[in-house]
Amino acid sequence: MTGMQFGIFTVGDVTPDPTTGGAPTEAERIQATVTIARKAEEVGLDVFATGEHHNPPFVPSSPTTLLGYIAARTERIILSTSTTLITTNDPVKIAEDFSVLQHLSGGRTDVMLGRGNTGPVYPWFGQDIRQAIPLTVEHYGLLRRLWREEVVDWEGKLRSPLQGFTLAPRPLDGIPPFVWHGSIRTPEIAELAAFYGDGFFANHIFWPASHTRKMVETYRQRFAHYGHGSPESAVVGLGGQVFMRPNSQDAVREFRPYFDNAPVYGHGPSLEEFSSLTPLTVGSPQQVIDRTLGFREYAGDYQRQLFLLDHAGLPLKTVLEQLDLLGEEVVPILRKEFAVGRSPEAPDAPTHQSLLRERDRRAAAAKPRPAEG
Repeated sequence: MTGMQFGIFTVGDVTPDPTTGGAPTEAERIQATVTIARKAEEVGLDVFATGEHHNPPFVPSSPTTLLGYIAARTERIILSTSTTLITTNDPVKIAEDFSVLQHLSGGRTDVMLGRGNTGPVYPWFGQDIRQAIPLTVEHYGLLRRLWREEVVDWEGKLRSPLQGFTLAPRPLDGIPPFVWHGSIRTPEIAELAAFYGDGFFANHIFWPASHTRKMVETYRQRFAHYGHGSPESAVVGLGGQVFMRPNSQDAVREFRPYFDNAPVYGHGPSLEEFSSLTPLTVGSPQQVIDRTLGFREYAGDYQRQLFLLDHAGLPLKTVLEQLDLLGEEVVPILRKEFAVGRSPEAPDAPTHQSLLRERDRRAAAAKPRPAEG
């Protein structure tokens, strides 16, 4: 085991298949997401993560409801978000929802916090987009306290105060979910992750490697600045985007109509341009392996790699075939190769069990030793 986690994340779009014109219903898309998550566990992946969106054509408006259902249908896979909106969700509700999910899943839960990429979502939930960064900082400061303190007295500028509030249920084993701060472009989020010693997830699917390198370097340097350890001991995750067939020409030919009509980047740069400028890899499993291994050149030894597979109207059958290729031909090689030359300072990817062990180790180390007589 390399200490890395490999998995997939979904944005949950309901998009017509450009090759047939047919689109799933919202119910079919949600059920397909459950099938995809179960398949990810079956093929040996470590993580399934869902985004949070509150507007068509997306369906994952209630991530913890979805993940709670998936928790009951799986046994091993870690369930995360990619993103939970720290700006427009109330911190008390986030704390409650993820504590419940921890208990239901036996600790197979962590959370990725972010601001989202849809401006209109702010007024839908009574917030002001001009306060995006202050909301992020204030809400997260409260969320941390809710998970760590039995009784919380709190007052801020952007939310009503709390007096004598106790979270119920408390986090499983007294261990809050591990927090990743997700960002595409905002240095303040890297700073926030570094300040608290949390994980930093660079989405990495829309921007060139030079941008990701800068963001990750900033996070690592500030992580060390705040006294959490060396830059190499910071916890980093990366997004990625792939489409594979055994023959690379087949992959390009099959994926092109989906790329050209995708709701996120369709009708823009060509597939070839986008692939050269961003980490999108359309080709053979070996090409995906080579490209992904190259991420370490500018991100260092990192802890979590998530791939986007199920967007742009790709049929469920095709997504499940992608998961077979990922689980059978790509991830086993990545695990092996990422372990080669890995820095001894690079931590393993955090899990509930590893956080529990670390807490117990610190508690034991802090106990006074009996005087020798």
